[in-house]
Amino acid sequence: MATLGWAGSVWLARLSRPAHDRVIHRHVLSRAPRRILELGLGTLVRTERMLMAAARASGQDVRYVGLDRFEGRGPGDPPGVSLKQAHRRLHPLGRVQLVPGNVDTSLARLCNQLGQFDLVIVSSDNDERHLERAWFFIQRMLTAETIVFFQPAEGAAWAQLARPRIDELAAQTVLRRAG
Repeated sequence: MATLGWAGSVWLARLSRPAHDRVIHRHVLSRAPRRILELGLGTLVRTERMLMAAARASGQDVRYVGLDRFEGRGPGDPPGVSLKQAHRRLHPLGRVQLVPGNVDTSLARLCNQLGQFDLVIVSSDNDERHLERAWFFIQRMLTAETIVFFQPAEGAAWAQLARPRIDELAAQTVLRRAG
């Protein structure tokens, strides 16, 4: 497993690029989440760094679940990696489960099996239509202590979503389905 030393931790939390990812890295280093869910992996730079930081902070294996479209990305979608590349790069960093497909259908199929998470990362890489339908399932995978980071647009700063806001997004999903 790759390790991150003291100097690497300081660099990651204060100097790494892109700067907007530093908030996630600082959180991981300070709170040491052991169960992480990420929706939209992109190019894996953030994910690899996050998993190394989590392993350093907790001193234990990290359980990571990543949902992404992988090969199903369209020409207008943000850049990403293949499922095979993601497996090869992430498996040495913890107990990794990768799920291909749209976030709403993947979560609908797996949310009861996945359990609850300490940290949830919702990237702007996700199609907005699918993400709207996914909030209902995301809500079910949270504890009172779970932290959720949301990136509203590519390159934008990460925002921490409060539990009432997540409940509101989940309720909107239910109301849309009810008609």
